[in-house]
Amino acid sequence: MSDKVIYVMYDDDHILKDGAKKLVSNGVKIAEVFSPFPIHGIDPIIGIKNTRLGIMAFLYGLTGLTLATVGMRYFMIVDWPMNIGGKPNFSYLDNILAFVPISFEFTVLCAAHGMAITYLLVNKTLPGMPAQNPDPRTTDDKFVMEIRLSDNSNFTVETIESLLSDTGYFELDKKEIK
Repeated sequence: MSDKVIYVMYDDDHILKDGAKKLVSNGVKIAEVFSPFPIHGIDPIIGIKNTRLGIMAFLYGLTGLTLATVGMRYFMIVDWPMNIGGKPNFSYLDNILAFVPISFEFTVLCAAHGMAITYLLVNKTLPGMPAQNPDPRTTDDKFVMEIRLSDNSNFTVETIESLLSDTGYFELDKKEIK
């Protein structure tokens, strides 16, 4: 089953946002926007929900804190207790203040790596994955809006083109994708 897609290219991000507002106010659903940098304020316009990456960062950090705590207790108290600086070596709770910096650093390490890997997996941008960018110019200085006709079944191509006519685009491309 194939789907018709309209790619509309803009030179300026403000013109793209204004065009997106006009289209959405007329009931057109915009599937995606490709840009060389984040366009602040475009997500609520095109209906993208807030990300749950912050929740995942908390869970990754909690995992890191747990691993650090279990690891330090095992290595420093159970497996090879050492008397360093007169600190007692028989209780984790007596040494907990000495372990705070390590716990913090490992929490941050796990949260940062977990978020980065999650971001790459969700966006399918790991090395070796095929790019889904419709035009390579969007990595430099152009902005592309993707409109799928399957999402806009109550509009014809001509209707969408007439709505786009005064949005300030400079290039329009129609493709059929599978």
